[in-house]
Amino acid sequence: MEHWEPLKPGGYRFVYDDTLFRPGTDSFLLSSLPKLKAGLRVCDLGSGTGLLSLLLLQRQPQLSVTGVEIQERAVQLAEKAAVENSLSDRLTFCCDDLRNVKAHFATGSFDLVVCNPPYYPPGSGYLSGCDALRTARSEVFCSLEELCQAAAFLLRWGGSFCLVHKPERLTDLLCALRNAALEPKRLRMVSHMAAAAPSLVLVEARRGGKAGLTVEPPLILQQADGTPTTELDAIYFRTSQEETP
Repeated sequence: MEHWEPLKPGGYRFVYDDTLFRPGTDSFLLSSLPKLKAGLRVCDLGSGTGLLSLLLLQRQPQLSVTGVEIQERAVQLAEKAAVENSLSDRLTFCCDDLRNVKAHFATGSFDLVVCNPPYYPPGSGYLSGCDALRTARSEVFCSLEELCQAAAFLLRWGGSFCLVHKPERLTDLLCALRNAALEPKRLRMVSHMAAAAPSLVLVEARRGGKAGLTVEPPLILQQADGTPTTELDAIYFRTSQEETP
């Protein structure tokens, strides 16, 4: 079944389908990581139904965003959302395997690449019997190394690659980034509560960047009483949040 929800009151509306991977906190958290400014050319790899792309445009309307997604049904919904939000001039989608980006784009076509990728290598963890869910959860069609290589090809020199992943894959991620000439520059752990172990990690890498990693203070989602933190409320547009200049 198809569902529509607003990102915030009066904001863009996103769509998802029960047969596809349902939107989660990960995309909202990732959308807060890039340093956005007007005019950036952005590529969303594995864009699904377009939630992350819409979140970035909600934060900075003067972006040009291109999503790359292998699942045709997801692309159909994403394009429908672009029309629904009057964003067809700024939000477009390419239906193909992200390993084929060289067939669609010139190298250095984007200033920023973002991705909420599958977290688990093939053969580990639970794999859904549904093809769409398996594609979104596990690296059955694209490895972490192939993802980083695609991002490196798409980025201009000095451009940034921002993604979210699991802490237990952090070593794999940092190695794959550096091997693709994407130097890790910012890292931020995400924990549900201050005393809890991290459940996610946000990473920004730079094409051709010099060595030097900044580890930022952790992003805490809940206070001791279980209520959302001020930062999480801002990420979910529950409080006023200024657009990135």
